[in-house]
Amino acid sequence: MRKTAMAAATGMVAGILATTQIAGPLLAQENANQASVYEQLDLFGIVFERIRNQYVEEVDEGELIEAAINGMLTSLDPHSSYLPPRDFEDMQTDTRGEFGGLGIEVTQEEGYVKVITPMDGTPAYEAGVEAGDFITAVDGETLLGLTLEEAVDLMRGPVGSDIIVTIVREGLEEPLDITITRDTIKLTAARVRQEGDSVVVRVSTFNDQTLPNVRAGLEEVLAEAGGLESVNGIVLDLRNNPGGLLTAGVALADAFLEQGEIVSTRSREADEGDRFNARAGDIAEGKPMVVLINGGSASASEIVAGALQDHRRAVVVGTKSFGKGSVQTIMPVQGDGAIRLTTSRYYTPSGRSIQALGISPDIVVVQPPRVPEEETAEEETDRPRRSEAGLRGALGNDSLTDEQQEQVRQEQEAAVEAAELRDEDYQLAYAIDILKGLSAIETAAK
Repeated sequence: MRKTAMAAATGMVAGILATTQIAGPLLAQENANQASVYEQLDLFGIVFERIRNQYVEEVDEGELIEAAINGMLTSLDPHSSYLPPRDFEDMQTDTRGEFGGLGIEVTQEEGYVKVITPMDGTPAYEAGVEAGDFITAVDGETLLGLTLEEAVDLMRGPVGSDIIVTIVREGLEEPLDITITRDTIKLTAARVRQEGDSVVVRVSTFNDQTLPNVRAGLEEVLAEAGGLESVNGIVLDLRNNPGGLLTAGVALADAFLEQGEIVSTRSREADEGDRFNARAGDIAEGKPMVVLINGGSASASEIVAGALQDHRRAVVVGTKSFGKGSVQTIMPVQGDGAIRLTTSRYYTPSGRSIQALGISPDIVVVQPPRVPEEETAEEETDRPRRSEAGLRGALGNDSLTDEQQEQVRQEQEAAVEAAELRDEDYQLAYAIDILKGLSAIETAAK
């Protein structure tokens, strides 16, 4: 009995010693790390004082601190940054759908400003700025070495004033100077129109007005068309849509899904992720859908495309999307500013991370480059098209009634309009052609 007790005591002591041997070095390492952090903070204070007292010119201490904070954040990834009070206020205005500027969504890559997308109908779009362009200079002043916020500040200015941006574009040997007139940017989040037998839902940004715009537009267009049964499906155009509010993207995907996960977010801590699920109710009532994306489709656009693709609700057409699969949380801080910090990643319902890879379309369709109007005009001819029906004394068609022949003529005119759309917007025309095929299969199956 005594031996047993002694053995138990010996085992307990050994266990305590083992725990001490393991915990001791870990505790020492943690203390060393803590000491190292304090040493680095002391170093920051020393450098700050040296700059403040010995720099060749007087410095603004507040600006120095802001620059240090911003440098710390931008070293993490391209989307984390410090928002001074004015920028924080501007960002809140942007999400409401109206702001001043050129109308481009930008990021920073290799020290230069990269255009994610020019927004529909904005000065930058009308001037010919394209997704993927690098802006290397503004009014002759290089952007190399500036933070993204500083570069954006250079592009700001009074409404009506001109700015010259220097563009480096893939496929062009020389940089391109583009003059843009600044304007107040009023974004219509979504527009709906009928194109032949198809409904085209163009979503240019995700804000509080996106889903209301889509619902109202659909109701109006479908009322004019004679209801859902009168159209063959919906093209959801997300090209050059830089994203916006996560909640707005989730709401739009939910509008076309009956059930299932839309997107999940995963943070550093496993229990801090979120899942967003669809509620019953498809505003298109199962009609065939095609989603259009390209390299300017980012963030919330990729969430919508990925959800509809994974649930086989839509065929995704176009080119690979931008690949911004990270979530930024805006955290107000002292002094009326805020920090934009990357806190998690997006995952599609099948578990795919969007980050860096983007959404790959089911069918790759590349948009041909824009052809200058003067070149197009030179290629056109005014010669009338000849056909049998135009020949003098040609025989009539005796196999169809007058009404049936008129229907054929209308179908031929629709085909000509479709061909004209291919010249204007090849990707959209391709998407509509796919809808026709899906609709024909659906009709045959009934």
